[in-house]
Amino acid sequence: MSNPHLGFVGLGVMGLPMALNLSQAGYPLTVFDIDPAAVEKAVDTIAGVRVAQSPAEVAGASEIVVCMLPSGRYVQEVALGQDGLIHGFREGALLLDTSSSEPWLTLETAQTLAGAGVAMVDAPVSGAKIGAETGELVFMAGGEAADLDRVMPLFEAMGKQVFRLGGIGAGHTMKCLNNMITAMTFMATAEGLAVGTALGLDPNVMTDVLNVSTGMSWISQTQIKQRITNRKFDDAFKLELMVKDIGIAMRMAGDQAIPAPLCGAGQQLWRAAAHRAGKGASISEVVTWVEEITGITITAG
Repeated sequence: MSNPHLGFVGLGVMGLPMALNLSQAGYPLTVFDIDPAAVEKAVDTIAGVRVAQSPAEVAGASEIVVCMLPSGRYVQEVALGQDGLIHGFREGALLLDTSSSEPWLTLETAQTLAGAGVAMVDAPVSGAKIGAETGELVFMAGGEAADLDRVMPLFEAMGKQVFRLGGIGAGHTMKCLNNMITAMTFMATAEGLAVGTALGLDPNVMTDVLNVSTGMSWISQTQIKQRITNRKFDDAFKLELMVKDIGIAMRMAGDQAIPAPLCGAGQQLWRAAAHRAGKGASISEVVTWVEEITGITITAG
């Protein structure tokens, strides 16, 4: 059997390499992005890719459409808005949303699509840009079992591991919680390194200690030497998107009347860091905010 025709909407830092991996796995691909530069880069990168002029045109050419967009609002607009996917989908199609979306918006979008005979799976990712490029993403998936089975080959083309978390929206719930935990770890690590630097310790050596001790984390393994002490501050993930994901998690905790005092305090600190860094800043810039308030520069040697 031939591979199904796929659509891909959102050709940014994560979306483009994910689309490339799908194409290289043998899936015919039709793409769309509102940024002409992103589309041009996709044409230059993905052999044989077809470019659509609207999400509806993508859906009309595809059995399954993958979205990688900044938030659930964008996904909802792409799926349900004027010239949205819903206007091109045929009955039996499927939307696979790999964005970091708000679970309540995912439920709304899925319900409307279901009324048109279209299924939806939410499967946000962990692994950052490098994971997208190497096809080693981790997917946190929510949806009906049959729908998850249907997109499993796509997960295998783009990633290394899939977790089935429950019904629609469960993947996006897990994603925001994962990012909230990561955010708190990032700030705690930066503060600890600032204190150690002030006391005469080398933050690179401190990072080596953390990475073989109980303080080890994804942050200590992939951020400190790679982006902080070398002063690159170049992680492609945007600081404002981390603040968004913390906000999603805290809203969900609040809706359930579950206190989360540590993360609530951390949310305010991340907001302050984002305000200082400005729109479009890398998540790495949270450390420059820690340096500013402590008066300590976290640099090797």
